[in-house]
Amino acid sequence: MAHALGMKLSAITLDCPDPLVLLAFYQEATGLEPHPKSNADFAGLNRQDGLLIGFQRVEGYRAPSWPEQSVPQQLHMCFEVADLDGAEARLLELGAGKPGHQPNEERWRVLTDPAGHPFCLVQR
Repeated sequence: MAHALGMKLSAITLDCPDPLVLLAFYQEATGLEPHPKSNADFAGLNRQDGLLIGFQRVEGYRAPSWPEQSVPQQLHMCFEVADLDGAEARLLELGAGKPGHQPNEERWRVLTDPAGHPFCLVQR
């Protein structure tokens, strides 16, 4: 049996062309507070348990393609919501996109953030 190292996830960082655009999008979507040192090259949102969602500027950034993988998504985040339709509508107002392919639209929705990263909304 393997011994756990006691590692605790401290940050998730997404590549993007404009960190401040993603900061504003995810701040509105989650209500998390911006990291005080956020800037145009690296911005982040702090969760109360210490997790940082970070956004780093990458020159020549190419958005992931989903569901096909000509540009791999490499990771995606999932968010639980009480009102799937309401959350989707609000996120689309904030600038999210909705790909045509939805594998199980009754239970979850695949959206993309303003930089093209896929993320899921899951009915709580």
